Amino acid sequence: MSGAVLLVEDDPGIATVITAALEDEGFTVDRCDSCAGRDALLKAGSYDALLTDVMLTDGDGLTDLPAIAQRHPGLPVIVLSAQNTLDTAVRASDTGAFEYFPKPFDLDELTRTVVRAVGARPAPRTQPEEPGEGLPLVGRSQAMQGVYRMITRVLRNDLTVLVLGESGTGKELVAEAIHQLGQRKGGPFVAVNAAAIPAELIESELFGHEKGAFTGAIGQAIGKFEQANGGTLFLDEIGDMPMEAQTRLLRALQSGRIRRVGGRHEITTDVRIIAATNRDLAPMIAAGKFREDLFYRLNVVPIDLPPLRERADDIGALARHFLAEAQREGLPRRVLSAPAERALAQREWRGNVRELRNAVFRLALMARDDMIDAESIVDILGDADRARHDKGPVGYERALKEWVAERQVPAGTLYHGALAAFEKPLFEHALAETGGNQLRAAQMLGINRNTLRKKLGELGIEADSFARRA
Repeated sequence: MSGAVLLVEDDPGIATVITAALEDEGFTVDRCDSCAGRDALLKAGSYDALLTDVMLTDGDGLTDLPAIAQRHPGLPVIVLSAQNTLDTAVRASDTGAFEYFPKPFDLDELTRTVVRAVGARPAPRTQPEEPGEGLPLVGRSQAMQGVYRMITRVLRNDLTVLVLGESGTGKELVAEAIHQLGQRKGGPFVAVNAAAIPAELIESELFGHEKGAFTGAIGQAIGKFEQANGGTLFLDEIGDMPMEAQTRLLRALQSGRIRRVGGRHEITTDVRIIAATNRDLAPMIAAGKFREDLFYRLNVVPIDLPPLRERADDIGALARHFLAEAQREGLPRRVLSAPAERALAQREWRGNVRELRNAVFRLALMARDDMIDAESIVDILGDADRARHDKGPVGYERALKEWVAERQVPAGTLYHGALAAFEKPLFEHALAETGGNQLRAAQMLGINRNTLRKKLGELGIEADSFARRA
């Protein structure tokens, strides 16, 4: 590959590594560490790609990108940033960036992206809007970067999104972020929880009903599809939807038209669908509890939301965010000491972000002093070490029993269903612990490498995603 690349990076070590990698690919690389240096080089020469950090020696590297796009139409821009927030990812997307890489990044992936960008030379985007404030997602951990990048990829289109994650991880917040930052932000955002609606009423809730359609239908009712017209419909806990309702939902998604319960005429609706579930839909499909064709219709763009235990680096920021929220709701102003933040980060949070939020509100209410220390964490929330000890093997056995009871697994599917739910986390843990090294992961699991590769394929696990980042 050949071409000229302008690299704007104020960290000499990172700049040297990137330069060496790109030169090995055949690129010519010019470097600078400031907005002023970038502008001078762009004025003096011609480049096939621009790589820029956000925080430079003399300002914000994103601010002038729209003007650069006007002066240099078609110049692909790749943004690098240690400010790993959703706001940064969205700003990069809004400025027309070809790609966004949070630090630390995968050097090989960055190099491949530069090759692709130089070959593509995409047309410039329109003038961006100001970055949104009050974004609903908090956290800069590596585990959240994939989420942010996926969100930015669906903001300029209406593709159906399926958000997957454990209870309490913030699936509705992801849906709200896509709506608030996307092209339908001027329309309504309507959420419906399939698990909270009785099976006999869910179709009426979604599609509405006419007067007299059933006992108690004393008047016409507008359903969620019509309420969300022109905006976004968030279908939470989609795995709990009854089969008959799934059939009607599939028909509505395929045709873009609905019919109220008891109605004679079809109604055209224009909604973006974002669905979410905390269930593993694969065994449910095998057991005949979820329609396979509906799954494929919903699973256009899957976004996997990590549990809080995989983003422990975010716990301090989340706790501070919730303390500020608690203060806005009338609770006393509190501050966490550094040892208190570490104590929170060491807890398990099996209820994920929702459990953390409730705990922080309890701390704000019950703490004796404005500064919350580590002792207060134990006094108010209990001893985390004791809770882990009490859980023990019996706790895991109980979790398996609860999993079976909750899903009412039919005969003939119990073994494979349980494996699908409990085997994947073991392989992911081994890869995470070994930095994606398949040989060491196989040794940790006590299996040979060929068996590991086969299982990774069956479970849909990408070993490269666990590789140590540069």
